[in-house]
Amino acid sequence: MGIVGIVIIVFASIAISGAGGYFGRRYLEKIKRSSAEEIAEKILKGAQEEAQILKKEALLEARDELHKEKGEFEKEIRNRRGELSKIESRLSQKEESLDQKIENIEKKNRDLKNYEAKITEKEQELVRLQQEEIKKLEKISELSSADAKRMLMAGIESEVRHEANKMIKQIEDEAKETAEKKGKEILAQAIQRCASDQVAETTVSVVNLPSDEMKGRIIGREGRNIRALETLTGIDLIIDDTPEAVILSGFDQVKRAIAKISLERLILDGRIHPARIEEVVSKVKEEMEVSIKEKGEQVTFDVGVHGIPHEAIYLLGRLKYRTSFGQNVLQHSKEVAFIATVIAGEIGADISLVKRAGLLHDIGKSIDADVEGSHASIGADLARKFGESKAVIHAIAAHHDEEKPETIEAFIVQAADAVSAARPGARKENLEAYVKRLKKLEAVAEDFKGVEKAYAIQAGREVRVAVVSEEIDDVEMATLARNIAKKIEEQLEYPGQIKITVIRETRAVEYAK
Repeated sequence: MGIVGIVIIVFASIAISGAGGYFGRRYLEKIKRSSAEEIAEKILKGAQEEAQILKKEALLEARDELHKEKGEFEKEIRNRRGELSKIESRLSQKEESLDQKIENIEKKNRDLKNYEAKITEKEQELVRLQQEEIKKLEKISELSSADAKRMLMAGIESEVRHEANKMIKQIEDEAKETAEKKGKEILAQAIQRCASDQVAETTVSVVNLPSDEMKGRIIGREGRNIRALETLTGIDLIIDDTPEAVILSGFDQVKRAIAKISLERLILDGRIHPARIEEVVSKVKEEMEVSIKEKGEQVTFDVGVHGIPHEAIYLLGRLKYRTSFGQNVLQHSKEVAFIATVIAGEIGADISLVKRAGLLHDIGKSIDADVEGSHASIGADLARKFGESKAVIHAIAAHHDEEKPETIEAFIVQAADAVSAARPGARKENLEAYVKRLKKLEAVAEDFKGVEKAYAIQAGREVRVAVVSEEIDDVEMATLARNIAKKIEEQLEYPGQIKITVIRETRAVEYAK
């Protein structure tokens, strides 16, 4: 074999190898492609099958849920239908009942109309008979109906007035026999159980000095000491010819007490100069605040009233240094609480309420110098601020009739206040006011028709009224006394009660010749 043959064989081998490699690669690629398609087809088929399964499961769950909700809905519909059926049944029963009632009412209306027609017919017949009788009476008496009516009314009016006055007098006498006796017993018992000493305080206090030389030291160089005392305490110091004494003058009793204690301590200490005066007065003021609070706490303890705020206790303590017509207001408040308690216990009223209202009824007087208005209205406002009950506030506001008393407890507090103020020696009154009050009493009584003269006696506790016998008879005396008492209550202010005595005298005079 030649080289050409070898070369040909080599080239042929190479060609065959190349063709085999090419066709081999194509075959391998075809096999790989076929495997991938099969895998993808299998995955797709698996996914489709899984999707079908999930779809079927979802459909089943949806069907179950729908079936469940449908069952619940049908159950609710059945319940609603049952309720509606019951409601319709009840409405039907009520409708039948209403129809029956309407039918009964219509029947009654028909009966009433028939009865009314019969009554109208009888009234017309009665009027006709009455007119016939009136004509017969006019013919017999020879008087017209108007004249006869006037004569009849005049006689009846006189008789009725006389009978009414007799009945009023009889009722008053019976009421006095029982009420006056019982009232005296209750008031006497209340006064006996709360009897206490009274000190009539004035607007001046006196400080005794060890010697007249102390007056110069109190005045100080160029009056510095006395000016410092007056400025710090707000009280006037009167240093005159009175031997071994200094007079303190001022309306505020708290300030006057502070000035008196401060001056007494300065005299005992011996060091009297502006700086020392300021120090002592400041300390006494602090002690006075504590003392006032202690006095308020003590009176609440004595009376047995608890739960009063600290501010109210302090204002009660201030009443220790407040007087009314010479009567100490704190002692007066304590008395009113005790008297009201006894009265309430006797007649069955609320004891704790009247006790509390009685103690607080004059609390407005502790600040009435700084606040406008009457002490009763100020006290009611304070009680409202302190959270007191409406009944206590009303009793405080009504104890001087600035409000009309509406409860038995308010009347009790009012009566207890009058009893405490009216007992002999409790209060003092200046001569001018006393005379003025008596003249007002007499003027009120003399203003009535038929009164000849009126006299206020027994310090204004009684008014005796002399009447003209020709104008006022024995029966009308009771009515006149009551009218005078009512007018005094409306126009005048006074403690306690005033007795009205009407006197009628008939004289027969003849001369022997």
